[in-house]
Amino acid sequence: MRETPRSRETAADAGPGLPQRRPGRAFAHTGASGSGTPHRSDGRPPHTPRGARRTDLAGHPGTTPPVPGWPAPLVLGFLGLLAALFALITWQVAVEGPLLRLDERVGRELFGHGPAGLTQVLSDLGGMPVALVVLTCAIAYALWRRALRLAVCAALTMAAVPALVIPLKVATARQGPLTEAVNYYPSGHTATAAVAYGATALVLLALPRPSWLREASWPRAWMMPVAAILLTTATGIGLVLHGYHWPLDVLASWCLGPCVLAPLWWVSCRSRRRSSSRTPSC
Repeated sequence: MRETPRSRETAADAGPGLPQRRPGRAFAHTGASGSGTPHRSDGRPPHTPRGARRTDLAGHPGTTPPVPGWPAPLVLGFLGLLAALFALITWQVAVEGPLLRLDERVGRELFGHGPAGLTQVLSDLGGMPVALVVLTCAIAYALWRRALRLAVCAALTMAAVPALVIPLKVATARQGPLTEAVNYYPSGHTATAAVAYGATALVLLALPRPSWLREASWPRAWMMPVAAILLTTATGIGLVLHGYHWPLDVLASWCLGPCVLAPLWWVSCRSRRRSSSRTPSC
């Protein structure tokens, strides 16, 4: 039989060498266009490196979209414990129980300790001219970033402080440490500091960082909540040492602050998840 041109071409192409890959064809177990990456058809590595994973609100490695930093039952249990402690303190103040008498003895031992100028500065951290200005700047930044829901929720959270504290002051009518005046329980300055600085931290955490800060290692996410806790703690210490409030007045406001911030924390988590899901993966 006479060979056709097709059969001669096939015989000439056959040889000991390996078959050549044709461009544009995907090969099994090698990746797209001969990338050489096993088990992936899109050329990406089979496992995401640990450093390339997105993090959650607490900075822990998360999924896409990221999961909240803390489990909801843990947060609810913590808030329930604070609410129970606040209720116990309020009950003791209202009935002038043994916890109130112990508080007065401890308070008299603490009054006047520390430099008066420093304790006055720490006390002023919970004043409206300081704490409210800080939160106002955070709300304005949220509005500039078009986070209207977050800004409104932060403003309502701050408005809840006088709505809760003033009726409690009138109902308990507790006398102040170094004065004949009443309505000192709970501490309004401490509650203002806790909510204002805490709300500022939650607002800033929920907003995506500008492009020029995304690659920077500062500020870390945990720095803002820690700063809010330190400022709130310093405010309460200054109020007690300067003689403006009894220790239980401050402790009650420390318990009240996180409970008031709980709705804003929930909105902040949702905003953080939405912004992270819109960010393209690395």
